[in-house]
Order: sequence, then C-alpha cells, then structure tokens
Amino acid sequence: MYQIGQISRRLSLSTDTLRYYEKIKLLPAIARNASGLRQYSDSDVSIIKFIKRAQKMKFSLDEIGQLLNFRKSPIQAQPDVRKMAHEKLQDISTHIQDLTVLKNELQLLVNLCTGDKDHCPILDGFEEERD
Repeated sequence: MYQIGQISRRLSLSTDTLRYYEKIKLLPAIARNASGLRQYSDSDVSIIKFIKRAQKMKFSLDEIGQLLNFRKSPIQAQPDVRKMAHEKLQDISTHIQDLTVLKNELQLLVNLCTGDKDHCPILDGFEEERD
C-alpha cells in the first residue's frame, strides 16, 4: 500500500489531481488507514497509469471514464473501444493538418521578414484573414 505523497511523486501527479480522480469516480474509493490517510493499492496505481496514458492520447476525462468501464469486459467492449480510438485518431489527424497549415503560414511570414524598416510582414500577416 502506498500513501498519496508516494504516488504523487512516483507518477508525477499532484495530490490534488489524485483526489480529483477519486472525487469524479475515475478511481474507486481509495482505502484509508486508521488515521484516515489514503492507501493506494497496486490496482489503484495501475488505473492511475491508465488514466495518464489515455490523457497523453488526448482522451477527455469523460472518455477515460468510459474506457475504464470498458476494461471490466474488454472482449464485449472491443467494438466500442475501437470506435472511440478511431474517432480520436481522426481528431488528431485533423489537428495535425491544422498545425501543418499554421506552421507553413508562420514559416512564410518569417521568410518574408527581411528587416524592412517600413513595416513588419509578420504583424501585417496577423491582420490578414485566411481560411
């Protein structure tokens, strides 16, 4: 069993975040010792690691809650999990495309900025509306 401070340091999460996960029921009610201090089990640590990994993949806390429920019967949930992952993949692909367009626009503005003292192409470019 681990105390909240140990888990916080080990997994690089604030104690407030750990308490919040319990409050919104991403984590089951955490066991308490006689003094009322939270005692995290290996199973709790596994769930927290799952949450962190899913967040890195840009799943929302609501989506992570669904994924955690799917863990209870993974074989039956497989089609739903696949659908969620596919939708997230599409979102990420769209985001990458948007970022690529922004990168290219900013690169063009940087290339146009030659030190002309009459105007700044970067600032002028921010004023132009593009689709």
